[in-house]
Amino acid sequence: MSPGPFAPLLTAFWSTCASRDRVEGLGELDDGATVLKVRVSAPPENGKANAAMIKLLARTWRLPKSSLSLVAGQTNRRKTLLIAGDAAALGRDLASWAAARSRGSDPGE
Repeated sequence: MSPGPFAPLLTAFWSTCASRDRVEGLGELDDGATVLKVRVSAPPENGKANAAMIKLLARTWRLPKSSLSLVAGQTNRRKTLLIAGDAAALGRDLASWAAARSRGSDPGE
């Protein structure tokens, strides 16, 4: 994937072997970093949990899976994802998603 100069990066913190796949929303880690908290039911073996996380985020945000790329943290709970596409449009879409979640609806799930 060739991201271009303004492709957004997203830091996610995930838990594996959850009862169901779910995007928990934004959270803060002990070091003060803001992350997207994600839970997937797949085990952390042979890339299964990473693939499940990308599939979940693509479905939640209505993006093609090919637009999400794991660029750091392949074997760590803290992941960095590259989101390919128009950064301004993605920013608006993700802000809408976050606003809907804060109102209590569960868009994309």
